[in-house]
Amino acid sequence: MPQKEGKEQGRKGTVLRAERKRLTAKGRVPLNRALSKLGLLSRTQATAAVLSGRVSVWGRIVRTPATLVTPETDRIELDGHRARPTQWRTILFHKPRGVVTTRSDPEGRPTIYSVLGAAGEGLVAVGRLDFATSGLLLLTSDTQLAHWLTDPTNEIPRLYVVTVRGRVTPDAIATLSGQVTVRKASARESHVLVELREGKNRQVRRMFEDIGHEVTSLKRVKFGKLELGALAPGSHREVLHNEIVNAFPRALLREVKS
Repeated sequence: MPQKEGKEQGRKGTVLRAERKRLTAKGRVPLNRALSKLGLLSRTQATAAVLSGRVSVWGRIVRTPATLVTPETDRIELDGHRARPTQWRTILFHKPRGVVTTRSDPEGRPTIYSVLGAAGEGLVAVGRLDFATSGLLLLTSDTQLAHWLTDPTNEIPRLYVVTVRGRVTPDAIATLSGQVTVRKASARESHVLVELREGKNRQVRRMFEDIGHEVTSLKRVKFGKLELGALAPGSHREVLHNEIVNAFPRALLREVKS
């Protein structure tokens, strides 16, 4: 009997996870994540605010951070004040090395938001680049777009310029995932282009570590059809709504009122 009950609970868990994924795909996200994506609090601060009863949805106090909401349409209030979506805005940022992709850092390291200043207010990062990685990072006020772009099922191509120690051989390249092209190789170092279609944490670094090569430089130069170009580290440019539509024709994004 216990074994049968365990199987039944397992099936229910699978159904619940599938339902949550379906709802999230439609723009519904956990409440703590919604508050973070609206630019009001960090994820940790949002979780604490929900647990302490400071957040309501349609007039009812909600104390469960995982409660699914739609940030663009649900009436969410923090300390009695309406949490409204900001005006649609997206920027393309050249993230420098030595900067973390978070709103705050317990170690006191610079963050993308401290670099951007006022230009980053109300925006959420589309995915992450790790501390030692530089390059193209999108930030947007459109939480639905951010979720769609980071969903691995949409297979958005990401292009990286990589430098590793030592000579990378064709046999080693054949064992790697993604599309990998060696531009130049010597006994000292190799310069490689890597295209991946999902953004797993430290994926490029781990790929080369697995074949015995340390990554010494990693820079993302393209995301979908958007390119970094000559944008200087620490600089950003505005990305128009039509530019996003053209770059990602299937993307789910918020309408812009004229």
